[in-house]
Amino acid sequence: MDLLYSILSFVVAIGVLVTVHEFGHFWVARRLGVKVLRFSVGFGRPLWSWRSGPDDIEYVIAAVPLGGYVKMLDEREGDVDPADQPRAFNRQPLWVRFAVVLAGPLFNFLFAVVAYWLMFVIGVSGLRPLVGEVTPGSLAERAGLTSGQEIVQVDTRTTRTWEAVIQAVISRVLEGGAAHLKVSEPGKGTQDLTLDTQQVVVDELTRGQFFTTLGIEPRRPRIPPVIGRLEGGGAAELAGIKIGDQILSADGGKVEDWRSWVDLVRARPGQPMQVTIARGEQRIELELRPAAVTEGGARFGRIGAAVAFPEAAVSAYYVTERHGPLDSLGRAVAKTYDISSLTLRMLWKMLMLEVSVENLSGPISIAQYAGYSAQVGVSRFLEFLGIVSVSLGLLNLLPIPVLDGGHLMYYLIELFKGRPVSEEAQVVGQRLGIAMLFGLMGLAFYNDLARLFG
Repeated sequence: MDLLYSILSFVVAIGVLVTVHEFGHFWVARRLGVKVLRFSVGFGRPLWSWRSGPDDIEYVIAAVPLGGYVKMLDEREGDVDPADQPRAFNRQPLWVRFAVVLAGPLFNFLFAVVAYWLMFVIGVSGLRPLVGEVTPGSLAERAGLTSGQEIVQVDTRTTRTWEAVIQAVISRVLEGGAAHLKVSEPGKGTQDLTLDTQQVVVDELTRGQFFTTLGIEPRRPRIPPVIGRLEGGGAAELAGIKIGDQILSADGGKVEDWRSWVDLVRARPGQPMQVTIARGEQRIELELRPAAVTEGGARFGRIGAAVAFPEAAVSAYYVTERHGPLDSLGRAVAKTYDISSLTLRMLWKMLMLEVSVENLSGPISIAQYAGYSAQVGVSRFLEFLGIVSVSLGLLNLLPIPVLDGGHLMYYLIELFKGRPVSEEAQVVGQRLGIAMLFGLMGLAFYNDLARLFG
């Protein structure tokens, strides 16, 4: 089921985002008088096509839903009826060609704003940034962080969840300097602290080591180890565990809470466990063998079960960020800007060899997160769509021939030279661009496989 969720969610996400991107080219081209011949969602053999409008535009849904394209009338691609020549793309003024090409990435940014707006209107939940254990001698302790505090602001950003804290700290590390925290503590009000992040390496934060690097643990509720949801065909279901069962002990040791139960399971991939559960008044002994899962180079156990959250724990430790339509619009624009800025800085640091290229993700990692976010809820899936839409927009703006950014680079050269880039130079650039693009895709695939197989 996880694999099916990942595949379907990935196809839906890519289909939506590519359609939005191509619709940008399509919509602006038509508004500026360029004749469009075909608008295709997907590549390969057409599954469904129809024609519409005074220009008899062909609309196509093709077999491979991992891309799309808009075909415009262009004399470089074949003979053009003299009556239609004024509407050919290659005959348009520079500003028209520039606007048509730029429209695709811009529509991706606009879509991200819409996705984040919906996310804030619906509401998105997260773990409150409450400080749990602090490692002695760590960066967190030297900053003055203590158990029980809540981080309410990092630099100028309000942080209602740990996710917001992580993003703000990573952004500060990329910019350099120390992070200025505002923390609140019951009975003591708020105070300002300084977290020295100048010696922190971004790679340490992005490899799942954020809390270890800073020497801090999020404060989590002590949740009873009661099963709230089971994955069909998972190890827990196969062992006979049912929804509502409470885990009492494992291999002779008492299970205090859900966190300790998760730690036990993760530490025993593929190993049998003797488990005692409470089902009503019954005490049942059974053998459970967690499935072995490899992710991010680590091997751990997984049983396909989720906890039953008590309402008190949810209200005390989790927060739902929800805003009105107008307020959500401003927050959506700000979040789109923040994600774009963070992504650009990461790309620049990679180019300068200051950040590892291991941070690049390919389709496998994207599909995994698509499936995860879709299972969590609508808000998280919208957030995922926003992040990927921003990434798609920025990727297409890179000055690489064959991408939109490459064409825009040619138009800027034409603007300053007073004449178009020669066809010979464009052919050489196209070959170079294809090579660069394949290299980038190969690296992303390699990173995905390295994470998958360790």
